[in-house]
Amino acid sequence: MGALVLLGLHATWGFLRFWFRREHVGQPVLYALLSVSMLYGIARILVGWYNALGIAQPEHADAEPGLTVAVFITSSPGEPREMFDRTLEAAARIAYPHTTYLLDDTEDPEIARIAERHGAVRLRLVGLPGAKAGKINAALAQTSEDFVLVLDPDHVPFPELLDRVLGHFRDPRVGFVQVSQAYHNAGASFVARAAAQQTYAFYGPTLQGMYGHGTSVVIGANGTFRRVALESVGGHGVGLAEDLITAIRMHAKGWRSVYVPEVVSRGLVPEDLGTMRRQQLKWARGVWEVLLVELPRAFRGLTLRQRLSYAMIGTYYLFGLTTAVYTAIPLLYLAFRWLPASVDVSEYLQHAVPFGTVAVLVYLYAQRFLCDPRRERGLHVSGMLLKLGLWPVYLHGTLLAFLRRDVPYIPTPKEAQRGSFWRLARAPLALLALTLALVLKTILERLYVLPEAEVRVSTGVVWGMIVFALLNAIYALAVTYAAWQAARLPRR
Repeated sequence: MGALVLLGLHATWGFLRFWFRREHVGQPVLYALLSVSMLYGIARILVGWYNALGIAQPEHADAEPGLTVAVFITSSPGEPREMFDRTLEAAARIAYPHTTYLLDDTEDPEIARIAERHGAVRLRLVGLPGAKAGKINAALAQTSEDFVLVLDPDHVPFPELLDRVLGHFRDPRVGFVQVSQAYHNAGASFVARAAAQQTYAFYGPTLQGMYGHGTSVVIGANGTFRRVALESVGGHGVGLAEDLITAIRMHAKGWRSVYVPEVVSRGLVPEDLGTMRRQQLKWARGVWEVLLVELPRAFRGLTLRQRLSYAMIGTYYLFGLTTAVYTAIPLLYLAFRWLPASVDVSEYLQHAVPFGTVAVLVYLYAQRFLCDPRRERGLHVSGMLLKLGLWPVYLHGTLLAFLRRDVPYIPTPKEAQRGSFWRLARAPLALLALTLALVLKTILERLYVLPEAEVRVSTGVVWGMIVFALLNAIYALAVTYAAWQAARLPRR
């Protein structure tokens, strides 16, 4: 890994020296926007390499006998009863002695009967502020166990879950232990496959690197907390990114965290485009809140490496803005001949390909640290295409964060939701239509309008921009396909 990173740094320096030459400046504003976007992408890759150099895995420690453990399973109105039946039954089979609590916000007598059938204690927590975190904090006030495992109702725990985490609390400085998340519906649709693929590297090498750098974070579900550690920060954080808020506050208080890269439960990812868009908007807005609000508050209490890790997480959704720039530039050239940089395409590739090659090699090498390599290895093309195609959602979340506009906390639906094709696909279809129209216009101009001398001079640039525009069209096409799948779902 170290040798690859050194090669990557050399390639990065070579590319930057090539790009930032005075003679390469074309249209100044577009050159500046493109350069900033490229620097953002390069910086994230470099931080990812730094993170990979810290990859570590904790040694297993046997759980001490006699610990008191509560398992909190939250609920919200409208969630399917079958899901609670499955998850509560699995929670009852967790091997380490514990008490399961259903944090019930449904007022559904059938769900109450399901909880009773599986030996769970039902806590009636209806209409509390703070969404999921509000229910967790209310349940903390009504229970007394020293350790608390938080599960989402769609995550089916394995019997060994607590045995894999409780031993790490032998260290009195450990405030929480997080395990991996994995999914049993990843093959249900294009969106489900893409959504799952987007998590593999994060739950694998990324979080293992963050553990090595002392910044394991909570990931919504499957986190086990020391009660006194939670109480020291005033309970579970309230917000759209309640898991990250809780983690950063606990790290700022000096508590340590452990990440166990093992699959000891399986949950659900969104299966339809509408659900995926709502989830990503909520996450984008919430993660910016961590960067803009929580990180400044916690800054003094964090180590330098923790600050870097939280800054890396907090700026993730800036990806929406940079992708908008990458999308717009070839279209602006094809429409108005606005050229951001006067760069020979072959020379550009000569300097960009080595950097890109090393980035791919590091990504593939890091896959040895995936949590479930047999299922998770690969280039994850579906995940990349959907991520690129949803850039308007990420951009929307970014704008909402800087405008301080709130997004309601709505639990992600646990069943696929049918959507309107035209509502879901109108933006990518508009981009596809604009791209194809401009490409066709450019080709016809070169064949029948422009002088032959001008055609020869601009051939490399024009075809380069056409290729970039068509690449953008591919991820718009992927979102259109996801919208088509959502429109074919049965109504629920």
